[in-house]
Amino acid sequence: MFESSVYDARRRKLAASLRDRGAGGYVLLAAHSESPINYPDNCYPFRQDSNWLYFMGLNEPSMIALVDIADGNTILFGDDVSMDDMIWTGPKRGIAELAALSGIDCVMPLSLAGPYLSGLSAPSIHYPPFSREETVRRVAGILEISADIIRDSASPELIQAIVSLREIKEEREVEELEKATAISAEIHTLLLAELRPGWTEAEAVALFQYAAARRGCALSFNTIGTVHGEVLHNHERNSICGDGDTFLLDGGVELPSGYAGDLTTSFPVGGRFSPQKAAAYRVLLSMFADATRILKPGLPFADAHGAASLALARGFSQLGIMRGDPEEAVAAGAHALFFPHGLGHMIGLDVHDMEGLGEDNVGYSGTRRSEQFGLSSLRLAKTLEPGMVHSVEPGIYFIPGLIDKWEAERLNETFIDYAELRKWRGCGGMRIEEDWLVMERASRRLGPVLDKSLEAIEEARSGI
Repeated sequence: MFESSVYDARRRKLAASLRDRGAGGYVLLAAHSESPINYPDNCYPFRQDSNWLYFMGLNEPSMIALVDIADGNTILFGDDVSMDDMIWTGPKRGIAELAALSGIDCVMPLSLAGPYLSGLSAPSIHYPPFSREETVRRVAGILEISADIIRDSASPELIQAIVSLREIKEEREVEELEKATAISAEIHTLLLAELRPGWTEAEAVALFQYAAARRGCALSFNTIGTVHGEVLHNHERNSICGDGDTFLLDGGVELPSGYAGDLTTSFPVGGRFSPQKAAAYRVLLSMFADATRILKPGLPFADAHGAASLALARGFSQLGIMRGDPEEAVAAGAHALFFPHGLGHMIGLDVHDMEGLGEDNVGYSGTRRSEQFGLSSLRLAKTLEPGMVHSVEPGIYFIPGLIDKWEAERLNETFIDYAELRKWRGCGGMRIEEDWLVMERASRRLGPVLDKSLEAIEEARSGI
């Protein structure tokens, strides 16, 4: 948690941003509550709502905050821990102490939130989308309206205001993101050195989770560790890592502050890539290099995605998998057979930062999302600004079912040599990913540089 003045200033900026948008009334923010697995005393690990963390900083459950848009003053509604609860939880800070940590002077019992709001003279209550159903129902009860209304009536002005504030990272946030990325890179380096043929995917993922926990971190998302990289989000973890396989590790840590890292490394389970996989990996590196070379403020991130796509089409044309003019192939979407997802996404207090506010609200800024296969999955397309933090994650995948479908339907056969492609369909999938900060005149990679050149990767694996 940062100093109390940080949260007070953020709430006042939020109120000012809403006033600039012509909004009045109050902002209602809700902390997450404990979320039971199957019964109330057995809960999932607690993770606070990220909007609450950003504007309030408090990592305790079940509180409500009301921010006056007129001046940014805030009331915190919550309860002290009872003696019965304290026996089980140990001593906890009282609600007044928590409020002080967040720069708030006014506190009220949670039971008074509803009566207080009903006593206001016809106020406009703005609230963000709530990601958890229990929060929806709790807020609905406080406002004495239906849960359906809460689900459908998140404030567009509030969403815009939150995105405009949270997407530009403060220096203190960048420092946290640097730490998260550095620890994530350290654990990737550990797996790169330790994984051996004969391990199960589950063993590899378990080592990642253990290493994160030893460093005082949670996982920023459910780790992907697989020899079936052609399955983009493969969580089955049943396969044995064989000598000729490529292992794809997509994993990151979340600091106690909530800030996330997100990296992907692909490497041979044996000491070296096969000739085909080495050739594909070189194309992957060219995709990453061409995309990151042009990153700077003022660049639409969709252009970086386009640069990566063009590098793939050029590389695969040289390998004989694709043919024709690479720019025409990309315009037709032929490359998406091998690169069916977007190049990256925002990173911050969530690994996909703010996407609970709506992916298009965060990544598109009013521009229209493409309907073309592959490009339609681009989460971040809008113009980069100093202070934004995002991932860059090109991938190459040979997905047998998708290849068969395209070939049967003769899709993009002008640009794809399906006869040659049959020789490559067993190459699986590979992806590399790093986290980047947009600065005033350029962009830079966060955290320590983890050398992912083919030579460095094979050197790291040479001792197995």
